[in-house]
Amino acid sequence: MVETAEYTVIRKKDEFEIRKYPKMLVATVRSGADSRFNHLFRYISGENKSKTKISMTSPVITSEEIPMTAPVISSGETMSFVVPSKYNIETVPTPSDSRVIIEESPERFIATVRFRGFAWKDEVEKQKKKLYAWLEAENISATSAPFLMQYNPPFLPGFMRRNEIGIEIEYEG
Repeated sequence: MVETAEYTVIRKKDEFEIRKYPKMLVATVRSGADSRFNHLFRYISGENKSKTKISMTSPVITSEEIPMTAPVISSGETMSFVVPSKYNIETVPTPSDSRVIIEESPERFIATVRFRGFAWKDEVEKQKKKLYAWLEAENISATSAPFLMQYNPPFLPGFMRRNEIGIEIEYEG
């Protein structure tokens, strides 16, 4: 069984949720290339300084990074694997690939919208708009750009897949 990032549901309405996530570790690669997954997979497969195999977790988190400069010459995406909860910042295996960065994500509130199927670009954009519309209707302010969370292996049929768009929010909970 794959460990899933821990969270508490604060509020639920239809396919929307407001969640509180505790602080957690993530292994992240920032790159415009399609090799982000491969770098992370090699890291958890034992290509780290202690040669430790690390269990796969879910979700795999993908977000677009757009530089806040003009003109925008390039943008890239980040991909992150949640590090299993048995590790902390002192015990997590050190990456041997400098492109893999271990980061501590702080405790935070995240609004999500869940959808099934494949996370094609058009569907992801549609779900982002849906989440933004719900946040506006609920008078909730976003504090980050949206990100995609995918929970299933690539071979799972689309109708069985769990995907979510998440966005950090200001929330008094």
